[in-house]
Amino acid sequence: MNSQHEIKLLFAGPMGAGKTTAISVISDAPPVSTEAVNLDTAQHSKASTTVGLDYGQARLPSGEELRLYGLPGQARFDFMWQILAEGALGAVLLADNSRPDPVAELGPYLDKLDALARTSAIVLGIGRLDEGRHRITDYTDWLETQGLCLPVFAVDVRRRSDVLLLLDALLQQIETRELLQ
Repeated sequence: MNSQHEIKLLFAGPMGAGKTTAISVISDAPPVSTEAVNLDTAQHSKASTTVGLDYGQARLPSGEELRLYGLPGQARFDFMWQILAEGALGAVLLADNSRPDPVAELGPYLDKLDALARTSAIVLGIGRLDEGRHRITDYTDWLETQGLCLPVFAVDVRRRSDVLLLLDALLQQIETRELLQ
């Protein structure tokens, strides 16, 4: 990969998409979380939500350390997105396909992470694909209208193997970009 021994990666997406869960299933130690009571039950009915960040870490077999940062999903905490994006080499964007309009919900995250999307690496993981009316092609078609071609996967973030698939695709993109520079 690169000469760094630490790689900063983001997990982004709407509230309830599974960022906290994804980090917890791959972190080598219990992650740090800033969960608070969800006061925005109109947006999502879950009991708690991330209000600052989630943080976990995982060591790769190569010895490099992944620093995993989960962004808060609510737009009112979007000031944290840019702060946490500083120095990140890539992002896992998560969508919850069971939501009323999960494709449209991704727009604000891609807008805020535009520089990262165009200069680094992003992968899209779609959770609950069988619970909604959208198919993977709806996501890829929408990404194309945004001028982006990203790897898109159907995932269950509760499964370590699915989250590792997302990270593997992300790290492959990062490595390819580094080789081309």
